[in-house]
Amino acid sequence: MPKSRLLAFIIKEIWEVLPPTLFFAVGFNLIVLTTDLILADYFASVGNFLVATMTALVVGKSVLVANALPFLRRFETGPIVQSALFKTFVYWLVVFLVRFLEKLAEYLFAGGTLGAIPDYVATHFTWHRFAAIQIWIFILFLIYTAVEELNARLGEGELMKIFFTGTRTRRPSKTKPRTLSPDLHSLEARPVHPDENVK
Repeated sequence: MPKSRLLAFIIKEIWEVLPPTLFFAVGFNLIVLTTDLILADYFASVGNFLVATMTALVVGKSVLVANALPFLRRFETGPIVQSALFKTFVYWLVVFLVRFLEKLAEYLFAGGTLGAIPDYVATHFTWHRFAAIQIWIFILFLIYTAVEELNARLGEGELMKIFFTGTRTRRPSKTKPRTLSPDLHSLEARPVHPDENVK
């Protein structure tokens, strides 16, 4: 692959992954910040924010890859709310499973046993914090997918123009000009005699 094509490919990938990554980076870091504030952990470590940012990068690229799958495009011809809710639920479910398995892996690496997993999940698992974060993740995915679907329906880049410039790209109308019926054509073409009585 020539260097120019490789550079163009890299730039294209960066521009595609940038919007979802920025969105989820802000969202995930807000989740970390608000969670630490609620728990009165005012000296939150920088590592938590770095982890949230790296997670946003992975999620942003994963969303772009997932959108190319036919499975997630099955409701694109329906109402926006239908497609957005479907994609949100799929993304949310995947994140839920990954986070749950991550917690179990941390428990096992800390010296836990497979037989004690049910007891750990029932008595030591921080479900309140886990559920709170999952609710925020659902909301973030719902906002992202709804805006993404709306942007796709309006045309790529149109939503950005509406938000920041207040204008839209005018597209030529697809409706055909109205034509007169044959009877009206004949009436227009028929000369009117001055002595003709109007009834």
